[in-house]
Amino acid sequence: MKDHLIAGLLAGAAGTTALNAVTYIDMAVRGRGASDMPEQLAGRATDAVGLDLGDEETAENRRQGLAGLLGIGTGVGVSVAYGLLDGLVGDPRSSVGEVAASAVALGVVAALASDTPATAAGLTDPRDWPASSWISDAVPHLAYGAVAAITYDRLIRRRYSC
Repeated sequence: MKDHLIAGLLAGAAGTTALNAVTYIDMAVRGRGASDMPEQLAGRATDAVGLDLGDEETAENRRQGLAGLLGIGTGVGVSVAYGLLDGLVGDPRSSVGEVAASAVALGVVAALASDTPATAAGLTDPRDWPASSWISDAVPHLAYGAVAAITYDRLIRRRYSC
């Protein structure tokens, strides 16, 4: 079970890096700014627990830092949970189709884990998103899922092929 936990941790870190890279590539190519929704969510969370983040400039910087940490925690957490579940029920072998299905599932769960709190907090409503927003959300999460699933599979199944 420890191997599954570690593989999930590493897969989550790799997937999160892929998600961030795809997001930053999109920002660079389209010239779009970063979303401030993660900072808003971090602000709502700290307000809810009564945490004083300092003066406005310091508070804004802390919200940005907390938002980044929440994103990393979500990405790593989703893959750790996947690893623990796989450790309980996993087959020592996996097919390309199973890895592909895991990639999609991990991407969808990561998207839900990041979008649901913001939706519940009233910061966004995906029903109102234009197609470009859906694509900007879906593509990085699918990159996360693909990298996390492949990394996990290679670490656990020890199938190295170049």
